[in-house]
Amino acid sequence: MATYVLVHGGGHGGWCWGRVAKQLRAAGHEVYTPTLTGLGERAHLVSAATNLDTHIDDVVGVLQFEDITNAILVGHSYAGMVITGAADRALTRVGHLVFLEACRPRNGESLYDTGPDVIDWARSSSRIVNGVELVLWPSEEVVKAFGITAPDEVAWTLERLTPHPWKTMEQALRMANEEAVRKLPYTNINAPGMVMEGRTPESRRRALEGERVWEIDAGHDLMLTSPEKTAELLLQLADPADER
Repeated sequence: MATYVLVHGGGHGGWCWGRVAKQLRAAGHEVYTPTLTGLGERAHLVSAATNLDTHIDDVVGVLQFEDITNAILVGHSYAGMVITGAADRALTRVGHLVFLEACRPRNGESLYDTGPDVIDWARSSSRIVNGVELVLWPSEEVVKAFGITAPDEVAWTLERLTPHPWKTMEQALRMANEEAVRKLPYTNINAPGMVMEGRTPESRRRALEGERVWEIDAGHDLMLTSPEKTAELLLQLADPADER
């Protein structure tokens, strides 16, 4: 049995993994889908102090308090920052990193550094609420940029998205064990479209390197637009001998 920890991207919450998690659990695996501070059902907890370190600590807390070892740690989009930082701080609890349409940062880089054009777009709707700068405000434009186009799916997703604290996107990742983290097995799962095109050349290069580089012909929100294929690929990581 494998243990998956699925970490959502900007503006989302643990809710976005429901369809994928159901399939992983049906195959007999343990699955955790934490919601990061200030997002989803934890949106009321956002504060001026909420930053990238807060979100890394959220995931490290799950790994530690659930006593997880050899985790298959999956990060979607922004959460590439989060899972890299969590692996750095809880190295002995992580067995595999999966970058699902996600940045794969180096020490000292912020999310903004990996794709300034995309992040500038996300910040274009910035508002300050109770002293907190929030970006990526939910709208039909945002949902469709995630690759979701069916009217019922657009409406369903729009009801669940929440604005995202800006500090998490501008803060640089600080790693103490970068060399060790780089030695962990990792997988890139990509989709064509705006987010890939909006990355810097270096970020695109990283998304296309490694022993496992898979592509799903779907929108950026792969776990929503193609949950069956996403789960199928993640299940292969539980049994590497079954890779194809």
